[in-house]
Amino acid sequence: MIRLPEFVDRDIYKWACSEVLNKKNIETKNAKFLKLKEGLCVQCMHIGSYDDETRTIDLIEDFIGENSFINDINNKRRHHEIYLSDPRKTAATKLKTVLRIPVKRKPGH
Repeated sequence: MIRLPEFVDRDIYKWACSEVLNKKNIETKNAKFLKLKEGLCVQCMHIGSYDDETRTIDLIEDFIGENSFINDINNKRRHHEIYLSDPRKTAATKLKTVLRIPVKRKPGH
């Protein structure tokens, strides 16, 4: 996922896709415009290669367990990543990705 500014609506998104196709000759038909109402989540900035994200996920999972939460990944709420760096222009060791996991409070907390 790539987070879009609040002012970007479907019309602006369609225009941007058209510009990418016309100016860069990059097809965007598989891209999707989504608005999410996520609810309670735990997130962490991962800096480094995508291959090393498991260490950050482990930190998130530890935080969840230590703070009276439980993982709430299901068919409607999913783990996702927000890519802040362009992997074509950024060294793998400097890539920035927000990792986000939906959670809910443990029963009784």
